[in-house]
Amino acid sequence: MDTHEGVTVKVLLDSRATEMFVDKKFVEKYEFRMEKLEKVVKIRNVDGMENNGGTVTYEIECNVYHKGHVERIRLDVCDLGRTEVILGMP
Repeated sequence: MDTHEGVTVKVLLDSRATEMFVDKKFVEKYEFRMEKLEKVVKIRNVDGMENNGGTVTYEIECNVYHKGHVERIRLDVCDLGRTEVILGMP
């Protein structure tokens, strides 16, 4: 269900990340609508190892608000552990 309600989240800005990610547990907790990707995406952690959560098969689309700026973005859903959102440089 798309309620258009806001969720406050702390974000990790990572200029070395090649995509933008959201933690699967965070997505499930706030009941974001997930969209299945056409292609499965393999991801690697910062240490080069494959992510324990496996491949990325879903994404979400959401608005991001920061100090008066609004942008519509897509985030790959995966296992991020303690981090809820990583904004990289796609």
